[in-house]
Amino acid sequence: MGALVEQSCLLARSALCDRNLEAAQQLKIHDKQIDQFYRQIEVDCIELLTHPPQGMQDLRHVSAFMQLIRDLERIGDYAKDIGEVAIKLFPYPAHPSLARIQVMLDRCRSMVALSLLAVSDLNADVGLDIKVKDDAVDEDYDYLYDTLIHHEPTLTNVEVIVLLVLVIRYLERIADHATNVGRRIAYVVTGERR
Repeated sequence: MGALVEQSCLLARSALCDRNLEAAQQLKIHDKQIDQFYRQIEVDCIELLTHPPQGMQDLRHVSAFMQLIRDLERIGDYAKDIGEVAIKLFPYPAHPSLARIQVMLDRCRSMVALSLLAVSDLNADVGLDIKVKDDAVDEDYDYLYDTLIHHEPTLTNVEVIVLLVLVIRYLERIADHATNVGRRIAYVVTGERR
């Protein structure tokens, strides 16, 4: 599931920044696969909660993993949404803010990769370090929102501005979900909420 989510982020980048229609179309397939994994893992977790194996004492971790997979599923959804926006942007020339949006997208991809590393290694330190990167994405969002809304020439197509604002919002949410994954892993490893 994590590999599919990470690949979806790469496809979203290719669709938006490279104007790759095939990548945008592949995102729908990836999203369906991610949803299948999500449902199966959720069923497995519910089974553990209702019929815990003998000797399993701390079911809070199962709950944390259920929330974690929901975060990953949402990241996949947002990547698919970016692909849908990319398709709507294809008829228009590349917007000047796209270079800065690409930087924001690359930061988000890095955060997703780190969150998956934290999951695979059960590494609380990596999980908690993701928050610092989230602050940079929040700064990107504020800068881009201000630029798109307040500093755009009046001749810019309103649809393009609305679509790009949606993209930066999706990216901001991807970063938040990656941060949540990191925090949940830190909780599973240390037992402390941060």
